[in-house]
Amino acid sequence: MAPLGVVPGQFAQMLALYERDGLTQRELCELVRIEQPTMANTLQRMERDNLIHREPDPADGRRTRVVLTGRARDLEDHLVAAARDVNAIATGGLSGDEISAFMSTMTQIINNLEAADHRPGPDNTEQP
Repeated sequence: MAPLGVVPGQFAQMLALYERDGLTQRELCELVRIEQPTMANTLQRMERDNLIHREPDPADGRRTRVVLTGRARDLEDHLVAAARDVNAIATGGLSGDEISAFMSTMTQIINNLEAADHRPGPDNTEQP
């Protein structure tokens, strides 16, 4: 990915936008499970690198939509292939059932951690 001018921290956002271009920043945060300040920094870098641009939301002028540039669209096949290669290396020697069980377990772990973030703390207020 790096030889293509995309750093790993940008890849999840690009995949989400390949599937649904024109998301709001908030929608993108929810999809890739990244906090707002981190997303703002990542999008700023992506804009600087000519991977995205922001457009006003026609339905609500207070919001902006994150849109992939032509350059980012040109990279899609290369990035998806690179991700497949990394996944193949990471899961080498595992059966389909083992990969499926691993993914299911990781999803449950992530869900548990996200749920724990929203449990009340000692003073009965939600944790940040």
